[in-house]
Amino acid sequence: MRITLVLPTYNEAENLPKLLPVLMALPLPGLRVLVVDDLSPDGTGQIAEQLAAEYPGRLEVLHRRGPRGLGSAYSFGFDHALRGDAEAIAQMDCDFSHPPEKLPEMVAKLADYDLVQGSRYVSGGGVDENWPVWRKALSRWANLYARTILRLPVNDVTGAFRLWRRSLLERVPYQQAVSNGYIFLVEILYLAKLQGARFGEVPIYFADRQFGTSKMNLRVQLEAALRVWQMVWHYRARR
Repeated sequence: MRITLVLPTYNEAENLPKLLPVLMALPLPGLRVLVVDDLSPDGTGQIAEQLAAEYPGRLEVLHRRGPRGLGSAYSFGFDHALRGDAEAIAQMDCDFSHPPEKLPEMVAKLADYDLVQGSRYVSGGGVDENWPVWRKALSRWANLYARTILRLPVNDVTGAFRLWRRSLLERVPYQQAVSNGYIFLVEILYLAKLQGARFGEVPIYFADRQFGTSKMNLRVQLEAALRVWQMVWHYRARR
């Protein structure tokens, strides 16, 4: 299967050179990686270009100069991936929070589903044991909150580790999303549900990042809580 993995980066100079060899060594000969860099001040974009020379034809780098944000980075990457010949489009974080070795299992599961989610909250999944209790509780609550309000048939609605069947992503109007931060991940899942998508989940262990700084903060979390209700209102006609 021809797969394009969209990998947004911002200040991932420590992680990207470690992640790329792992991805390229996976038993997925049709895997290509698309790095979408938001003009990282730490030189991630330049490092990505150097790595592209090591993996000709399997690694492409896009340097964004438009509005910043995770949602717009994914939209930019999805647009580019769909202009190519990919049969499936994957997405994941660059900081090893998502186990790349789970990608082959997700590819196998895509045979029966339109979207496969790497899930922390199914049997066999989990989160970093070093997380404090409050962080584990907040993550669980955020998933329950969004999943209940939007009636999503997925246990891990805020996770970014996903594999899309091309035919589904082509139908999802992700360019019209009203959110741009991490809640964009929930919104496009909701849009996929409105398109009648068949969802599958693969258990993953979500590790805390070892290098670099997390982009998650209280402002992002509060925005996410409000955006869920905005989605309910904004997409009422589609329902």
